[in-house]
Amino acid sequence: MKTGIAGLDEILLGGVPRHNNLIVEGAPGTGKTTLGLGFIYAGAAEHGEPGAIVSFELDAAKLMRDAAGFGWDLQGMLDAGKIKIIQTSPAVLLSEFRNTEGVFAETLRAMGARRLLIDGLTPMRLYAEVHNLPFREDVHVLVEGLNRLGVTTMVTAERDETTTAAAHERFIFDTIISLTRGENQRRVQRRLTVQKSRGQDFISGSHTMRIEADQGVHVYRRAQSRPVALQEQPTSALRLSTGSAAIDTMMDGGLYAGSVTMICGISGTGKTVLSVQFLTSAIAAGHKTLLVSLDEHPRQLMRNAGSLGFDLEGLTERGDLFIHYESPLELDLDVHFEHITRLVEKEAIDCIVLDSCAVYAMTSPEEAAGYLYALATFFKNRLATVLFNYESPELLGLSQISQELKGSHLVDNIILLSYVEISTVLRRAIAIPKVRGSRNLQVTREYVIAEGGLKLLDEDGAGEASNAVPQLPFSAYYGLLSRSPSRQAPAIEEAIANNTALPPSVDLPIETPP
Repeated sequence: MKTGIAGLDEILLGGVPRHNNLIVEGAPGTGKTTLGLGFIYAGAAEHGEPGAIVSFELDAAKLMRDAAGFGWDLQGMLDAGKIKIIQTSPAVLLSEFRNTEGVFAETLRAMGARRLLIDGLTPMRLYAEVHNLPFREDVHVLVEGLNRLGVTTMVTAERDETTTAAAHERFIFDTIISLTRGENQRRVQRRLTVQKSRGQDFISGSHTMRIEADQGVHVYRRAQSRPVALQEQPTSALRLSTGSAAIDTMMDGGLYAGSVTMICGISGTGKTVLSVQFLTSAIAAGHKTLLVSLDEHPRQLMRNAGSLGFDLEGLTERGDLFIHYESPLELDLDVHFEHITRLVEKEAIDCIVLDSCAVYAMTSPEEAAGYLYALATFFKNRLATVLFNYESPELLGLSQISQELKGSHLVDNIILLSYVEISTVLRRAIAIPKVRGSRNLQVTREYVIAEGGLKLLDEDGAGEASNAVPQLPFSAYYGLLSRSPSRQAPAIEEAIANNTALPPSVDLPIETPP
């Protein structure tokens, strides 16, 4: 049977075996009652299964108030006889369970109840302790009574994370769902874990849980639980342009469809510009595209792109480009994963840019590598071409990708963007050290950011020197990527040895706002 809780049935691989007795445990504030209330309401409203709520502490008015906050017409269900709220005490309830023909059992039979919520087990435990009664026996009486009623029952129980002793009820109930609530960078995070569920398989591990307006409990399956790969992962020999013919040449023809590329560089080197360049080219080739922005708001992106001749607003209005923005301050990886994957599936998007994946490492350093692997696998299984932008404070970026992000092994291509200081002039350099399945050019080229995106400079240009130190082509230097290039280049050494004129300087274009 389906629980009706958004995302929970996916984790339970379709639902729970009917007549299973479920216990939902957690500390105060983790969402136990809300989950139980949603279980009963979804059964009555969506699956034609009447249900009863047994409450020891909350009165009916508060339950209806909470339900109204999620857009649930609990009063309507009560009036229609599909849901019944029973307020009682632990002593009375246990007495009813000891009697096979009690009023409680008759009430459930009369309304045709298929589901039952008992909120909660802790008052029953306290009752037993106060009256010096063996609580273990009461639990067995409760479970035996539930089995006779023929309903699927959910029981809530308070369980503090500091509790070390294994409660007896954990062995008796068929399904155990644990809820936790913690803080990460001062943000509240709720998690749901299925500890066990007799008679079925389920997706193990900790999943993100949220209590959302007009929704109630929404469980987001952990991104890392997605399948690693299909038996036959799709591949293609089709190439997509990066948007720059010169960069395509360096990559031996561009990007393979379905490949994953990481663009790594210091802030300001043009990672986002190259990404927009790629997306614009992909749209011209008939692809649907997505830009996931974690650094800039869409309005700012559109303004900046417009200064370089890219009409992102027009592309979004025509439905060729989707921009999905989430603030890194409140980013939750599992929720973010579902937002992206649902959008990609719904709109049949096959070209994606994530700008920048450094935010994932900032949000959850211990999960970032696995999360990127899950994203890459999802896109590869759909033969989607994806760019991961990564802002690295170091010049080359390779050691940080490998050691901190642990992402270099999962990407097919790596594009490095960096600065090179020659004399007092900062010049931009591009290198492409890795292109799987290609004979990429292992050279460092100079580029500028201009109208239309990244423009690579020719190495045969000449002009008058405008600085005290001649600005020679990159091919005239050693150690460009070390950011300490040596001017003792072969061209200079040859000129000095032969007492001839030095090579001419390159006439560098001046970058001016359009």
